[in-house]
Amino acid sequence: MRILMFAINDPAGTAIQFCKALNRHTGHSARLVTLETRYTHGWEKDLHIPDLGPDGMEEVSILMREADVFHFHMTCDENQSFGGLKPADHIKGKAVVHHHHGHHDFRSNPESFREKYRRLKRTNLLVSTPDLLKLLPEARWQPNLVPIDDPLLKPMWGRFDDPGQLKVCHSPTRRDLKNTEEFMAAVKYVNRRNVYLSVDLIDDVPNQDCLARKRRCHALFDHMQGYYGVSSLEGLSQGLAVIAGLDDWNRARIAEFAGTGDLPWLTATGQDDLAELLLRLAKDREFCERTGEESRGFMEKCWSDRRIALELAAFYDSLS
Repeated sequence: MRILMFAINDPAGTAIQFCKALNRHTGHSARLVTLETRYTHGWEKDLHIPDLGPDGMEEVSILMREADVFHFHMTCDENQSFGGLKPADHIKGKAVVHHHHGHHDFRSNPESFREKYRRLKRTNLLVSTPDLLKLLPEARWQPNLVPIDDPLLKPMWGRFDDPGQLKVCHSPTRRDLKNTEEFMAAVKYVNRRNVYLSVDLIDDVPNQDCLARKRRCHALFDHMQGYYGVSSLEGLSQGLAVIAGLDDWNRARIAEFAGTGDLPWLTATGQDDLAELLLRLAKDREFCERTGEESRGFMEKCWSDRRIALELAAFYDSLS
């Protein structure tokens, strides 16, 4: 099948990773059209409207006409103009997928989207994290992926040979949503006990630089919002000890998908929990290293990009 994805901006670079994995691991062909660049993370692009000349726009027009599936990310839909071209003009006869990634417009008023999909008889609905199933229960959870065999997403040799300070990273896109304040307070708690942490607060840098810096660390703090982010998946793939505040709902859904209840995330649900966990990681380097090894093993066995791509391909195959 020929899948054409649309996104106003690519959410955390996930759409381009889906396209690459589909093209690499399945018989489907996938392309991505984007309209805007937000932040300075330098996600990879495919057909980015501001970068295209006349030939590129002609290609977008051909792809809109010839695609079998229109796959819309976040709040994007067929009425969004891409350089004067609207998917609505070519939507007849195509399967349509809506894929939500937790955009604030969706989280604040999911019922408006549910009503729209009921009215349009749209039933091919995806969400990127299990918590969003509570907002769109008609949807299917499609886990995000990271290319685990990319050199920047493999464990770095010799990290634990250095007896120096434990290196902990945190890469918040928005600090107010990622518990950054609580994380820094927990670090201060540990440091006051003369067990010093080396913190890399990675903020607003190109994704390649972000991954390189994460890879040099021993542990990663994602956030404590109940679910996990792409940052978690990156850290697990790199063999870091990854901390996230997974709640019972998300743990149950993840365990069901992974086929095991033995999940690699270290759980902290509040500042005190987080501080004690960071203190343990700093004082027990063997525990930290062992946790990181389990992280990588989990990604290889349960969450490889090949597995995710094949599951998404099966979803496309089921569309009518």
